[in-house]
Amino acid sequence: MITDDRVEVHLNHLETWLRYPSVSADSQYHAEVVACAEYTADRLREVGLDVTVYPTLGFPVVYAEWCHAPGQPTILIYGHYDVQPADPLELWETPPFEPSRRDGQLYARGVSDDKGQIYCHIAAVEELLKNTGRLPLNVKFIIEGEEEIGSPSLAGFVTEKKDLLAADVALVSDTPMIAENRPSLCTSLRGLVYLELKVRVLSGDLHSGQHGGTVPNAIHALMDILSKMKDADGHIQIPGIYDDVLPISPDTHANVRRLPFDEAAYCEAIGADHLVGEPGFHPFERRWYRPTFDVNGIWGGYIGEGSKTVIPAEAFCKLSMRLVSNQDPHKVTAQFNAYLKSITPRGVAVEVIEHSGGFPARVSSDHPAVSAALGGLKQAFGVDPVFQGEGGTVPIVADFNRILGLDTILMGLNLQDDGIHAPNERMSLANIRRGIDASIGFLELYSKETVNK
Repeated sequence: MITDDRVEVHLNHLETWLRYPSVSADSQYHAEVVACAEYTADRLREVGLDVTVYPTLGFPVVYAEWCHAPGQPTILIYGHYDVQPADPLELWETPPFEPSRRDGQLYARGVSDDKGQIYCHIAAVEELLKNTGRLPLNVKFIIEGEEEIGSPSLAGFVTEKKDLLAADVALVSDTPMIAENRPSLCTSLRGLVYLELKVRVLSGDLHSGQHGGTVPNAIHALMDILSKMKDADGHIQIPGIYDDVLPISPDTHANVRRLPFDEAAYCEAIGADHLVGEPGFHPFERRWYRPTFDVNGIWGGYIGEGSKTVIPAEAFCKLSMRLVSNQDPHKVTAQFNAYLKSITPRGVAVEVIEHSGGFPARVSSDHPAVSAALGGLKQAFGVDPVFQGEGGTVPIVADFNRILGLDTILMGLNLQDDGIHAPNERMSLANIRRGIDASIGFLELYSKETVNK
């Protein structure tokens, strides 16, 4: 187990990393994203790895390796150094890029998603090299800077560097644990379609008194379109969207109902009066194994202080669709566009902007590395881990399987209420410590498991 003084050393390094506002989605931070890539590379060199920074059409990919264990397996560890925007800033109790420790938590933008999680593996490698001078197996890191914008450059990079990235299994920590003090391995991820709509009905805004009652209103038109996307029970109305959705297997259905879930506590934690969604499915099933349609942002007309009586000419929204196993984001986008065309009111011009997407992924639960990961988690947390699904999207997992033929171990180390993508993002200091220990245990156990086989 890692010592207190070494934990403090690693927390200091992590806090330095967190001070970089590496927001890939916002052009005003692009220089900081590049600077963060350079710091990432320097930190990996300090650990004792051979490091190369590869430029892409977007932000750099940092690659590092220690491959001096002949006959042992190779693990490809993935993470990302870019983070979500910190808005709204006024809701943060402490500045998002000034890490703060309080009440057993480390607060900062990116600490759970994903710098804190990937740093647990960096620290594990450093501890093993410091204590023994070598690693029990071969390790490669690939840390990118575009995950929060859909990883547009990464699939091409992985394809181009296929030989460099060859491995026996991939390891990703970018998912949550099922509950506090109950570690888990994730076996499925949803895919993603992310779109922006622009609706236009007039050549310019008009006075709502002089023209109201005679001309179309862009916000009303957009509301009309969006109201036709789901019914009252949450069923998506896009024709064909459920055609490729696989039924939930009896084993998966049974496993979901064995997992800890307190609906009342969950509602209280998120400030909801009740849960919504398709009838007949457990909340975990709706979250992990069913597709969704959500409006992520909407604007138009006058939204400043006071009043301005206008009929808006334009209205906008951003929306996402989470996809499940066997769905294709390109096919779903085409289905959406066809349905949008069929329901758009007369005189309304709609522009669709495609921002990002990703395929859903399923992970084998019988890979030799799975038992090592379960063992490492049990050593660190002191309880048996469980299997779970995950509603989020990590695009590279499907790409690793498609391009490199790799299964991926999804070892989540944060909690579901850690506020990723929201103000006051945090990660438990105890979980950072246990994450380092779990990673050390995994590397050692996987090496031994391979020898035994």
